Amino acid sequence: MLVELPPGCNPIGTKWVFKNKQGEDGVVVVVHNKARLVAQGFCQKEGIDFEETFAHVAHLESIRILLAFAASKGFKLFQMDVKSVFLNGYIEEEVYVRQPPDFENPKFPNRVFKLQKVLYGLKQAPRAWYGRLKTFLLGKGFEMSSVDKTLFLMRHGSELLIIQIYVDDIIFGGSSHALNGKFAEEMSREFKMSLMGELQYFLGLQIKQNKEGTFIHQSKYTKDMLKKYNFGGDLKPQMAPMGTSKGLDKDEDGATVNEKEYRGMIGSLLYLTVTRPDIQFAVGLCAHFQASPRVSHRKVVKRIFRYLTYAPDLGLFYSAASSLELCGDSDTDFDGCRLDRKSTSGTCQFLGSSLVSWSLHKQSSVALSTTEAEYVAATSCCSQIVWMIQTLRDYGLTFSERVPLFCDSTSAISVGKNPCLHSKTEHIDVRFHFLRDQYEKGVIDLIHVESKNQLADILTKPLDQTTFERLRGELGVMYPF
Repeated sequence: MLVELPPGCNPIGTKWVFKNKQGEDGVVVVVHNKARLVAQGFCQKEGIDFEETFAHVAHLESIRILLAFAASKGFKLFQMDVKSVFLNGYIEEEVYVRQPPDFENPKFPNRVFKLQKVLYGLKQAPRAWYGRLKTFLLGKGFEMSSVDKTLFLMRHGSELLIIQIYVDDIIFGGSSHALNGKFAEEMSREFKMSLMGELQYFLGLQIKQNKEGTFIHQSKYTKDMLKKYNFGGDLKPQMAPMGTSKGLDKDEDGATVNEKEYRGMIGSLLYLTVTRPDIQFAVGLCAHFQASPRVSHRKVVKRIFRYLTYAPDLGLFYSAASSLELCGDSDTDFDGCRLDRKSTSGTCQFLGSSLVSWSLHKQSSVALSTTEAEYVAATSCCSQIVWMIQTLRDYGLTFSERVPLFCDSTSAISVGKNPCLHSKTEHIDVRFHFLRDQYEKGVIDLIHVESKNQLADILTKPLDQTTFERLRGELGVMYPF
């Protein structure tokens, strides 16, 4: 409503934003063309125009866990998009905005609007929407996950309905059509919907569901990225993202390249690793040189694009025949970084045969031995497994036996199982003994695996083509079915 601006208050400006929404095939969806009034939130001042801005957002691991769980249970997943989602959130602070451009009231041109609900662009908009949706779901009998605050579940006897929230995008699915239909009707009565249907295109991920399982990939994103950086059909394909020799350092004497373009390439490739663990190591290595990229670094990035030209449609397959047994693999490339001699940890976690989580990061300190490096990597894998155990409990899954953690270092396994400190391990930071603590509690079991069968190898070092393709297949990265 239009009001006089209170003394001492600064009204926030607004502007119109027009957007065309595209479907999975890149074609503009005419019915989803948007005209949106957006507040210029950068004018807001903390403590005056807003207090809290934090809003929960689902981890991509959580989304992959849901996809793998639904595939194993035979659930069909659906998606819905709430129309003008942020306009549904109630605002707690007193916020005033100027009249929208071209819609000023000629009788009261100097008056402002006092907001009762949030607008797009306001810093508290995501938090206000999450609070509104959370209150609605809890009022309908849903239970919120104790670990993931964007996961809501409802149980009716043996039947289960699962809701996963990613800001304004909502995934849901259950064990019966009746539960799915009832939830869709209740949401439609409470909010206006702009999209509802089978889950096919979500956060740039293309998703195909059938009786055999679920396949997720980013082939459209990959092809758009190749086109964006002028890597078209003339680019010679490569069958692996890197050669067997890393050979990357600062190369301070090398010729420089366009920093903006290089960083844009790395940023685009990093999002592609959501479904492509096969390029994780190569992209992570090239990302170290964004501050001052050289020609030698760009050549490696170009090779990654050449590999994507060869295999643009690869993705992750979650089989309907997969069990829901949890396991993990950890590995390290000792002393692998040529810049600071730090080791690289690689971990991956599976639900049955479905790869749902993986990570690659450089260790925070220089390891003095391969034992220490492997032990630190196993600890990182263990912490992710513990988080997944807690998350999966909300799905109704329990793990009465130890969760296997596969490691190819017998010495690191001995340190994890042996409560005694040794001269070569007594300097290890106490936080990494979390691994030993979880073993003693019976949560995990450290199991030795031969190096040639260590799946996490693909995340820590460059491999020859034969080994690379074999491990890529065992991770569940494959072509569309």
